[in-house]
Amino acid sequence: MAAGVGEKTEKATPKKRRDARERGQVLKSAEVNTAFGCIVMFTLLLLLWPSLTERMTSLYTEFLSAPAVLPPGGEVTNAVFSGALRRALMSLGRIMLPILGTALAAGVVINVLQIGFLFTTKTLSPKLDRISPIKGFSRVFSIRTLTELVKSVLKVALLGYVAYTSYRGLLEEFPNYIGRDIRNLFLSTMNTAFVIALKMAAAFALIAAGDYLFQWWKFEKDMRMTKQEVKDEYKMTEGDPQIKSKIRQKQRQMSAMRMMSQVPTADVVITNPTHYAVALKYEDGVSDAPAVVAKGKDFLAMKIRETAAEHGVELVENKTLARALYEGCELGDLIPPEFYQVVADILVYVYRKKRGGARPRA
Repeated sequence: MAAGVGEKTEKATPKKRRDARERGQVLKSAEVNTAFGCIVMFTLLLLLWPSLTERMTSLYTEFLSAPAVLPPGGEVTNAVFSGALRRALMSLGRIMLPILGTALAAGVVINVLQIGFLFTTKTLSPKLDRISPIKGFSRVFSIRTLTELVKSVLKVALLGYVAYTSYRGLLEEFPNYIGRDIRNLFLSTMNTAFVIALKMAAAFALIAAGDYLFQWWKFEKDMRMTKQEVKDEYKMTEGDPQIKSKIRQKQRQMSAMRMMSQVPTADVVITNPTHYAVALKYEDGVSDAPAVVAKGKDFLAMKIRETAAEHGVELVENKTLARALYEGCELGDLIPPEFYQVVADILVYVYRKKRGGARPRA
């Protein structure tokens, strides 16, 4: 049995992809964004953490320590404390700005890599079906929701396993931290934490890769079209074949009408005698040879002969010449040189006949 009429079996056309993109429907994986952002941020923190610690320590010493806060008189007022806190926050902002800027740049880069440059407000328009209880119930118990649940469980299990195995390998080192300098201990602990975080981000990247493949499969599946949709789109973009056929027919009719208006100006009409008719016109001093001003086959040939007879244009029967001119010349073309002599003889006959003369043989 053939596929159902409403079954989506055809790949999405370029037009449908463009329309979907304008509506904000693009291939995108949120897990890829998260994984990329985590890798960038934890790598940056791992590299900059010693420097950040030094700067944070200096910040505390400069603005929030007792000597910095206490005025010469020893009295701490709200104005004094607020001023110190404001200066501290501004300095903290300058310290954190490169990190926050890197996070923002990483988010922009990964989005551009996934979907390119795209700005649309159509995704912000309200959709009434989102507040429908029936639609909401179907979304809760859908394949998409089940997939997200499985993905969440997989993320928790995988990341938990990576964290557990990483910390378990460090259990023997933790007793060595006792008695160490607090500053070095802090740096070592944070360095270990960032290394483990990077391992978890790398594991999360595997989940992100799988999610991207799943999102690609789902996107292509949702974008599929029925055969009827493809036909309808073709009609919209290329035009309905029936309408196009009627337009071409109308164009042929108009072209034929313009051509028939040139027949009365012709000097002679070469016939086959009934199948072909070619009207020739020669303008001395304007063109080097006679030009084809009208030509037709069967019914159109008959109309050319009738029009020529009505306006006194001479009809000359020459089967070979009529067919050769019909097949070898387009409207407005000068006749080929190989026909100069025979056409010249016919024109001489036509001009003489107007004054009285004999008819040439075909």
